[in-house]
Order: sequence, then structure tokens, then C-alpha cells
Amino acid sequence: MPNGRSPEGGNMKTDCSFRSRKRKADVAIHLQDPDEEVAQIEMSRKKQYEQDSCACERGSCRSPHLLIPTPEKDDGECRSGFSPFDIHRFTPVRASPLPILGFGSKDVVWKNMVLKEHTYVRDKHFMQRHPHLQPKMRAILLDWLMEVCEVYKLHRETFYLAQDFFDRFMSTEQDVLKTRLQLIGISALFIAAKLEEIYPPKLFQFAYVTDGACTDDDILQMELIILKSLGWSLSPLTMVSWLNIYMQVAYLKEEACEVLLPQYPQQIFVQITELLDICVLDLGCLEFTYGALAASALYYFSSMELVAKVSGYSWNELAECTKWMSPFALTIKEAGCAPLRNFRDVASEDIHNIQTHINSLDLLDKAQAKQAILAEANRTTPVPSGILTPPQSDKKRRLGMLEVA
Repeated sequence: MPNGRSPEGGNMKTDCSFRSRKRKADVAIHLQDPDEEVAQIEMSRKKQYEQDSCACERGSCRSPHLLIPTPEKDDGECRSGFSPFDIHRFTPVRASPLPILGFGSKDVVWKNMVLKEHTYVRDKHFMQRHPHLQPKMRAILLDWLMEVCEVYKLHRETFYLAQDFFDRFMSTEQDVLKTRLQLIGISALFIAAKLEEIYPPKLFQFAYVTDGACTDDDILQMELIILKSLGWSLSPLTMVSWLNIYMQVAYLKEEACEVLLPQYPQQIFVQITELLDICVLDLGCLEFTYGALAASALYYFSSMELVAKVSGYSWNELAECTKWMSPFALTIKEAGCAPLRNFRDVASEDIHNIQTHINSLDLLDKAQAKQAILAEANRTTPVPSGILTPPQSDKKRRLGMLEVA
């Protein structure tokens, strides 16, 4: 570096002096009061969210804003409410059922989990935006995605992520044609697989299962459209995630604190997820949160006492959801419990996590027929708990969980 000049052409002495002052300024920033620093960050984030807010119906906004009313005003506007920095000010309605965790505070973990239910909002009326579509088309698409997941041995979480991406994306669009549904569905599954799977299928494999309807370029273009529409918000807590947590807490030994490794029977988990697989095909599931749907499904395999213990929900909070789910639970009971499947090249301890495909559409038709009968009769009494299980065994009596044959 001739003439004492830096590679950029400036004076070395001046550049070094500038960098030294900058480092001192950076240190001064980090040495300020932590509470003051957090307050400045919150103020900046709140200002940014207020600028991005938009007036629309709840759950119908194109941007993934948090739909929690601010204390000052609640006029139904879609606004951010709380930013991710406001987790310490967010108070969950449900008490935390989590045990003492070795990797963090159980209250903070629970707050983050419940906060996601308010962050990832779905629009139960999104079909009104698409006059050319029918609810049955959504059911057929999701049923086909289940079949694709089973063929490629994808996890249940992958399917339910794709379902969430599809529903939230459709809430941001207008007048989508039925010829585009398959492309949107397979693109949502493509995104979910890259997020969840260790070894996701290749792009050409996703295009292959569409039988020529979608090309590689079509999927890549739709992937970008979906990501932009969702604002890159891609980490909801799905029904399967909630169910896994509830099951872990239910079967957790009193002296144990580890909730990361599965400790529940695989067969029971699979039977409950089969109920969720049928429920998710019905458009009515969008009226309830993922946590409530998972807790209601668990209710039909156990008791309300256990559900309240592991989920924090009261009966009044779940009554409407369990009543809506009762025709689906009765249909699953009549169909019988499917055996636990074995998959080649899948570890035995992971087989319950692989998404399976059952005769979902036929079961959905039967469940919706029962739903129509129940609606006509206007029954108000809840279905008794444990209708899908035989009597308790002594081994599971202390846990409150029923043994499934």
C-alpha cells in the first residue's frame, strides 16, 4: 500500500482513527442500561409494525400481522399488536402444563407456544374469496398430499405444515382457479419438506407426482409467490406439534424432566392423528386453533381431566370444538383402528411420525353426513369421553390415559 493509503484510496491513519471511534461508539451502545436498550428496540419495532398495519377483517390480511388488540384501541383493525420483543408482556390465557425444563424456563417456552396461535392466523371464510372453488376441492387436494407424503415417507409435521401454508396462502389470494390448486398444494409441500425433512425429495420428484401438470419451473415460481404472500412466516405450531406436547406431558414420569424424547405409545399417537387427518379435511377446522383441535382429539381417547392437565384448557373452552369433532370421532370408531405400519429404511422409533394415507375422503363423507344429522337434531349434550377406547388398565390409571387395543 504505497503512500500510506488504504486499498480504498483513503488515508490509513484517518481510516484507523475512524474505525477506532466507531468501535468506541459500539462499545458505548452495548454498555448502556439493558432495560433502556430493550425499550428502544421495542419502540423501534412498534413504530415499524404500526407503519405496516392495514385495516381489514380479522384473519383476512395479506400480511402475517399479529391479531391481538392493543390496550389503547380495539376497533377490529388488523395490526401487529405485539412484536416478537413483547413476549415478556404477553400473558397466556392458559396456565403452563409443562414440567421443569433443563434447557430453559417453562413459562417462557409456553408463552412462545401460545403466542404462535395468535400470530399465525387463518381465515375461516377464505373460500368466499374464491367463487370458482368448493370445499370438496380442498379436501381432495389435502387427501392427495397425504398420499404423496406416504409415498415419499415424509413426516406428519411436513404434511401439516403444508396444510397451514396452503390455507394461509389462500387467505391472501382472490379468485384462484381450480386448475391452480394442485400447483399451490405441491409447492406448499415442497416448502414444508425443505423445512422439516433431513433428506427432502428432489424438485423433480415433486413435479413427477403431478403427472405432468406442474413443471420444475412452475413449482419454483409458485414457491416464491407463496413465501412472499406469507411474509416468510413459516414456523407455526401445528396440530401434530401440539398433540406431541400433550402426549409427552401425559406420559411423563414424575421424576423425569426430559420432554424432547418420545415416551408415549406409538399406537395411541397414530390413532389420534388419524382423527386429526379426517378433521383437517373439513373446512370447519379453520374455526378453531391448532391447540384446541389437538386437545379435543385427545379428549376422545382419554378424559377431560387429563386434557385439562396437559393442555391448560377448560371444558368451556373446548366444548364447541369437541361438539364439532364428535361426528368425526364416531366415524373413526366405526372404521376401526388402523395397525401401526412399518416403513423400509425408517427407524422403528420414528414410524409413528410418518404420514399415512387412509380412506380419508370416504370417512369424511360419512362424518359430514353424521354432522348434518346432528345439526338437524340440534343436540347439545357432549359425547362421553373415551368413546374410542376400552376400559382403563391399572398401568395407565395413574396417568389418566386409556389403554388402546
